[in-house]
Amino acid sequence: MSFTVDPATASLNHQSISGRPVDELLPAGLTMGMVTLKTDDVPRLRSYYEQALGLVPVAEDGPSVILGRAGVPLVGIEEGRGLKLPGEGEAGLYHVAILFEQAADLAATVYSAVRHDPTRFVGSSDHYVSEAFYFQDPDNNGIELYIDRPRSAWTWLPNGQVDMATVYLPWDRFLNTHLTEDAVANLRTTPASVGHVHLQVGDVHQAEDFYVNELGFEKTTALGTMALFVSAGGYHHHMAMNTWNSTGVGPRRNTLGLGSVQLTLPQGEGLEAAEDRLKTAGRATQRTDRGLEVRDPWNTLLVLSEAGSEGGPASE
Repeated sequence: MSFTVDPATASLNHQSISGRPVDELLPAGLTMGMVTLKTDDVPRLRSYYEQALGLVPVAEDGPSVILGRAGVPLVGIEEGRGLKLPGEGEAGLYHVAILFEQAADLAATVYSAVRHDPTRFVGSSDHYVSEAFYFQDPDNNGIELYIDRPRSAWTWLPNGQVDMATVYLPWDRFLNTHLTEDAVANLRTTPASVGHVHLQVGDVHQAEDFYVNELGFEKTTALGTMALFVSAGGYHHHMAMNTWNSTGVGPRRNTLGLGSVQLTLPQGEGLEAAEDRLKTAGRATQRTDRGLEVRDPWNTLLVLSEAGSEGGPASE
């Protein structure tokens, strides 16, 4: 079976893939917003995202900058003076995944990144639902650049999970097939969005309790006790959590690296319900000018806001 959701008309009135009542779920029109990174060298990190990935400034405030494509904020870079880099096994960011609409635009960005610094390219994979390329930025934050296959090509298994795998994707063949001079020339103006965010956590079952039972995502697939993939509206995943390097780890320290993850809900849909679920579960929440803030069990800051609301991604 497959589920198709039109982001322009998606609402709480959609078909649940888990069988849960939709009023217990985040709305189908949810999208991922900007991911904020903290660094002790803003110019260095900014230069990489601009020169390698073709992002452009959307807003600036002192040393901090928000970078994006076609006016859409993707990555915020903030100064983290006096902080240290996280250890490999600490909770935090595994990668931020930037989604492209056209294969040529993905190919052009991969081509730009490899030309800029080939040592930061760490692999490519066919996941059945998507084709993806992986990099590490100068602070060793993980980056995925990807394009989705059409939803009609996704396979949903009898257990209700989407069929995903990790199969080698020949990067040179992908570029030879899809790279165009026009896409290279228009690198900085073609659209992109944050498609999903993948985190390192200490325990997958605890992650499911928070992200599925409390926050309101649905589980789309799992790899035993090592990885969990969740989404709203039948997407393959908006967020993922794994313990590949971090089994049993506790709350993350205030370090460089991941600052916050934004989730954008349709106007007037699901924000109050999500707040009620979190409060009922005993989670501390806070309303700020950015939106509804809550921390997961590993101290990762999530910011839920409504599209077009003050302080949300549409008005950054």
